[in-house]
Amino acid sequence: MNQTYATAPTHVPGPSVPALRLLDLSMDFGPVKALSGVSLEVRRGSVHALLGENGAGKSTTVKLLSGVMRPTHGRIEVDGRAVVLRSPLQARAQGIQTAFQELTLLPDLSVFDNMLMPRPPIHVSGLIRRREQRRAIGRHFDELELGIDLDVPVREFNLAQQQKIEIARAIYHQPRILLLDEPTSALPPTDVQWLGHLIARLRRQQVTIIFISHRMEEVEAFCDDLTVLRNGRHVASRPARDFTRDEVVELIVGRSLSKVFPERKRPAQAKPVLALKAASTSVIHDASFTLNQGEILGVAALQGMGQLDLFRLCFGLVQPRAGHLELDAWPQRLLGPRDAIQRGIGFVPEDRKHGGLLLNQTGLQNAALPVLNAMTKWGILRRARELSAGARAFERLQLDRRALWTDAGAFSGGNQQKIVLAKWLMARSRILLLFDPTRGIDVGTKQEIYQLMADYAQLGGAILFYSTEIPEVIHMSHRVLTVYKGRINALIEGDDISEARVMRHVMGQADGVAEGDDD
Repeated sequence: MNQTYATAPTHVPGPSVPALRLLDLSMDFGPVKALSGVSLEVRRGSVHALLGENGAGKSTTVKLLSGVMRPTHGRIEVDGRAVVLRSPLQARAQGIQTAFQELTLLPDLSVFDNMLMPRPPIHVSGLIRRREQRRAIGRHFDELELGIDLDVPVREFNLAQQQKIEIARAIYHQPRILLLDEPTSALPPTDVQWLGHLIARLRRQQVTIIFISHRMEEVEAFCDDLTVLRNGRHVASRPARDFTRDEVVELIVGRSLSKVFPERKRPAQAKPVLALKAASTSVIHDASFTLNQGEILGVAALQGMGQLDLFRLCFGLVQPRAGHLELDAWPQRLLGPRDAIQRGIGFVPEDRKHGGLLLNQTGLQNAALPVLNAMTKWGILRRARELSAGARAFERLQLDRRALWTDAGAFSGGNQQKIVLAKWLMARSRILLLFDPTRGIDVGTKQEIYQLMADYAQLGGAILFYSTEIPEVIHMSHRVLTVYKGRINALIEGDDISEARVMRHVMGQADGVAEGDDD
């Protein structure tokens, strides 16, 4: 039997009593109101979507329900009883578990030790019952069909696998209320299906789930009810079937998004700026492609097919074992990111918190990192010049000016991603490597990033663009590379770019026939 960390309340609520109720909930951070009088009910055993733009109040709500923060005003009821959640342990005592988008795993510890966190079960002798727990966690992973070695440090797994471990840990402690904060933002389509089956099983077990996502197709597939927050206020709550997708999007952003993707305009000329020539690493094999000035070259692949190594190779993070990289048709050897940055290449990684930002530094300090040498004279930072350049970049990205002097960790995911992009605008990069840049970002901010990409290409910049969301790649790219088992297996252009054709190639098929598996 799985070990729980806390004992859930023993009273049995009536069938009409909501599993969770928020009453006039408010949260203030000085003059900033993250939540203002939010009230909602969540039916027992239902999957309830919580939707809104970045900064709408979703993450604040999750932190309040997880015991990470206490509300300024209002009440939280679990099974009809008012509760005060002063800490995560008290939230767990009420049967509330959370799988966070910004992972809470400790990367240097093994999967097994992370599963025991934050408070391992202790025997009466004072010792951790490791053998018993190993058997229980092993059975739990088998039930979830997770082929993951419990003894391997978490940092050895990719982001999608880490997200699944985070979800598995939350479920291991037998929640009655499960908060899933952007659980699919790092998952490929096959793992989204895995999560869908898991949610269906938990629903049958009468587990109440709050599901936060920016992906409307998943909300439609998984959720019974939905609530929309905007600017910290409750906008609407209804059964999911009562909304059309367009209605939900308008409620989220407060305006109509009549055209999500900007018009694709062909580059004036096919002038190559970056190319790989028969390049191989331990992961990719004989990869060749050319990225032209003014072009968005899309990359489509299922999780772990080698697409990340293509980007790392173009940024000097890995070295080719064979073949080479070219810039402006000249062979180059990038010994590291410093060389790439000096040659006008910028990289936006999938995990902005760990790979793109210093969270305890201001937005301006983060954005200025690649150009510090250009901002100094005789070793002294010219702060007026730094501020002027940062303000222009932030204005172009529609970032609030307070981001210039506020720590990056204080902002929502969408605004953090804008700070990452501002870094490369300040550096005047002529080539952008965008690896899943809209992960965990609301629909309004996504549209802003799409427009930025289109404008950047129109001004002569070149973009190599990967997204876990295939429709993004299809609608934003002039040409699309597909990657399967470390090989570029197709280049799709013009009217041939379609979801069906791209999906066939990313699954290792061509014209309905499976491609060879030889390496």
